[in-house]
Amino acid sequence: MMRLFAVLICLAPPLVAQEFTTLKGHGGPIMDIAVSGDGRVATASFDNTVGLWQGRAPVWLEGHDAAVTVVETSPGLGLLSGSDDFRVLQWKPESTAAVEISRHKGKVSDIAITADGSQMASASWDGSIHLGPPDGKTPRRVLTGHESGVNAVGFDAGNRLYSASSDGTLRLWDEAGPRPLVKHGFGINTLIVAEKWLAYGAVDGGTRVLSHEGEEIADFTLDRRPILSMAYHAETRQLAVGDGQGYIMMIDTGAWRITRDFRATRSGPVWALAFSPDGATIWAGGLDDLAYGWPVEALDAFDNTMGQERAFLRAPETMPNGERQFMRKCSICHALEPGPSRKAGPSLHGIFGRRAGTLPEYRYSDTLKNSPITWDSTTIDALFDQGPDHYIPGSKMPMQIISAASDRADLVNFLRSATQE
Repeated sequence: MMRLFAVLICLAPPLVAQEFTTLKGHGGPIMDIAVSGDGRVATASFDNTVGLWQGRAPVWLEGHDAAVTVVETSPGLGLLSGSDDFRVLQWKPESTAAVEISRHKGKVSDIAITADGSQMASASWDGSIHLGPPDGKTPRRVLTGHESGVNAVGFDAGNRLYSASSDGTLRLWDEAGPRPLVKHGFGINTLIVAEKWLAYGAVDGGTRVLSHEGEEIADFTLDRRPILSMAYHAETRQLAVGDGQGYIMMIDTGAWRITRDFRATRSGPVWALAFSPDGATIWAGGLDDLAYGWPVEALDAFDNTMGQERAFLRAPETMPNGERQFMRKCSICHALEPGPSRKAGPSLHGIFGRRAGTLPEYRYSDTLKNSPITWDSTTIDALFDQGPDHYIPGSKMPMQIISAASDRADLVNFLRSATQE
């Protein structure tokens, strides 16, 4: 196994700030991005992995059993990641191994670390926040009070914790317990806590800036929704905001004005944003298998480039129905070609007549490893008729149902043709 320590020692210099960059290699959409102080980019992906990039060459960190939803870096702690497998992992600096430091009862949606590295908070769709030293040994406090999933957390300079939730509230946690600062009519997706203010983005497109005690400072709400991602670079006072319609809005937090409004994609959301250490490059990710880095000063000179490579974004009328069903339901997780794949699921090449859980080199769940199912027209039809959670309870397969028998038949016929040996 490649030693991560050796990789870090031999890192190439950071990429030139003023060049447009793509990081290619993931097998699924990019869910989050973090950049360390020395310029290394970490990408979290639907393909269950974290990519740690030296230049354009990735080291793959593989320890999660489901989509990696959040990644965070800290000078004293290295790299932490959270996942749909409910776990928070800390990656050891001397290898590509990881240790589990927290386990929720639902998807991990965010991770925050205090500036001094003494406390870590992880947010989950189970409605809880886990808080404590990030050492994997000290029992963590479980904070509850939100009425639905917690989407974002952050600390201020005094190590006070803030949280944002799908219940529409933004809360400050202090000695007296959770104190609502905002009661919003729509869910709040993302949160930035800066030295003197905090900013949040909501499902209705709201982008608002408040004091640490909840007084409104600025409102940058535009007619776009939802707000999905934010990043802040303190030295250059830049706040980046990504939304569901593919825009990246840049805000000067010194003058509180919008400086750029760049449409990064015409075909999908901006789920992930992060600045380079010098603030000259903004990294972004979404439905593509790639992460993109744009020079901030030249944003307006670029055409939108995200969202161009996903086959399922082709116009539906250009595909036969069976292929259309595959693109919509299967293509994010599964390849049709033989050989290794970086996608979250195993290749479907040669699936007909293959017993479930037997493709070499893929990390199956114990449920599928021990399954008596052999894939054929009948079992594939049943899988999408009942849904994986009913047909194979306990598998890693996401919930997918195709209700119309004719659509399932078309999918089976397409797979029979496209996956044959």
